[in-house]
Amino acid sequence: MLIFFAVLILLASVVLALFVLVQNPKGGGLSGTFGGFSNQTMGVRQTTDFLEKGTWVLIIIIAGLCMFSSFFIPKPATTAQPGSTNQNINLPTPPPAAQYPTNNAAPGQSQPSAPEALPPPQPAK
Repeated sequence: MLIFFAVLILLASVVLALFVLVQNPKGGGLSGTFGGFSNQTMGVRQTTDFLEKGTWVLIIIIAGLCMFSSFFIPKPATTAQPGSTNQNINLPTPPPAAQYPTNNAAPGQSQPSAPEALPPPQPAK
């Protein structure tokens, strides 16, 4: 779903860039000096109104898609209780201590051997 929103945002961005590049500048810069009458001939005034409205609509669409797509971003799984400040949430747990060999002998001494099995108990007489 997130890829779908990304494609829509990219498509709307490209169309917005085309709308902005096609528009005539509204300032008095060079376009006002070399032919200021061009905005009134052959229906160009209606075209600029359409392009300006289209620009605003595309800006609103892109902003809405960006905000709405944030609802579809997957959240990481947490194991901490609400209100705790534990920052190490997803650390792997070590295996139980019973799996590790123990060596309690002092250096230079041999490890004690396993106790021998006791003989079975004799019946009481």
